[in-house]
Amino acid sequence: MNKLSKICCLLFVLAAAPAQAQQALPSFADLAERLLPSVVNISTQNLPTGEETDLNALENTTPSLSDYFKKPEGNQTSLGSGFIIDEQGHIITNNHVIENASEISITLADNRQFPAQVIGHDLKTDIALLKISPNTKLTPVKFGNADKIRVGDWILAIGNPFGLGGSVTAGIVSAKSRDIAAGPYDNFIQTDASINQGSSGGPMFNLSGEVIGINTAIFSTNGGSMGIGFAIPINSVDYVIAQLKESGQVQRGWIGVKIQPTTEEIRTSLGLSGTEGVIVSEVEPNSPAAKAGVEVGDIILSFDDQKIDNTKNLSQIVARTAVGKKTSLNIWRQKANKRLPVTVELLTELPAPEPQKAISAPQVEQSSDTISYSLEEIGLTLAPVNASTADKFSISPTTTGIVITKIKSGSEAEIKGLKAGDIITKADNKDIYDIKTLKDAFAEAALDNNRPVLLQINDNGVFHFAAIKGKQDAKN
Repeated sequence: MNKLSKICCLLFVLAAAPAQAQQALPSFADLAERLLPSVVNISTQNLPTGEETDLNALENTTPSLSDYFKKPEGNQTSLGSGFIIDEQGHIITNNHVIENASEISITLADNRQFPAQVIGHDLKTDIALLKISPNTKLTPVKFGNADKIRVGDWILAIGNPFGLGGSVTAGIVSAKSRDIAAGPYDNFIQTDASINQGSSGGPMFNLSGEVIGINTAIFSTNGGSMGIGFAIPINSVDYVIAQLKESGQVQRGWIGVKIQPTTEEIRTSLGLSGTEGVIVSEVEPNSPAAKAGVEVGDIILSFDDQKIDNTKNLSQIVARTAVGKKTSLNIWRQKANKRLPVTVELLTELPAPEPQKAISAPQVEQSSDTISYSLEEIGLTLAPVNASTADKFSISPTTTGIVITKIKSGSEAEIKGLKAGDIITKADNKDIYDIKTLKDAFAEAALDNNRPVLLQINDNGVFHFAAIKGKQDAKN
């Protein structure tokens, strides 16, 4: 082969490479054709309202999502999406699509229209169940397993963007278990598939044609798609859908604990290896957890034999557990595993966090009734709870513990979020009544490979934990 022939051959190979790469990409045509009849367009006539409703948690908590959930004012038409789940005409959508609606109309893929009734809705997961009475056979979706999807998997999103009608977009799973501050059970799938206004409530499909999510939100600065969309995993709400279909309302399990994530320092201070578990910061009186013997400072490792690795994980598992079920908690206490039987009760109202007052960090001067102690190894100045400190920091004089009156800038305690006015109530699960008890706790930790000390903090009635390590030379 001469030189000219070799060059021509090389050019042919290079020219063919992009075409071959393009041919390697999947075609979604057959899949889309099969799935489109299961997706519906939803239009509503909204009742006039003088103020924003609290049903739209996302609009109130996440400014970047507000345009996506903006409601029309007055008696105007709102558009959204949904999907058919059975041949009886039940349809799933987002609750915010149909809230305040005086009339709801469903348009099928073949342009037939039906009035819809609301069977039930759930504010906490933003799910609504509608029903139409068709005169012909419908094409319901099949549910998949959202837990099996992996970051990088292909997905299809079908919806009604800007009222244009059934539209198909493709993308990949960008991330899983996203918390976007939408509600207590956030566990969103993130995707780069184009999702826009009107697509809310539509299905997200895997390449087997199974619903794995409900398209719910986008991150946007201009109200349009920017390649970051969020879907509720179908596994997180299948129990919600089943209960709405059966009774029109949702019952959730409750055990009565307040929890926070564990950190490496917290686990080290308690002698626990691994990364699993959440720490109990409060136990509700007379709750199932209290009756089971759960204590503040326990690490919950599993519930109902399901591993717990974050706070949302536990909340979701407990919520979907049948009311009245007798199960067990596996906890870590005093460097040992302990199994506690617990009976799940009905959650009648999700406990809201107590409001926290903003407290400045005043410079507390030593006086005859305010004796300050300095604990230099952790950068804190402390004082007993008495009439003077109670008045300065707006705390009850009967509160137990010692008050942080000053905190060293840049210290580990400040980095961990401690501040003047906080009360240290426990150290390594021992009650703290005076500075000596706290000093002893740090001295013991210094002798135990200088591990962190687990402090329980009372911040205006809200309890949480912080693991603080003393200086390396604290034992000297």
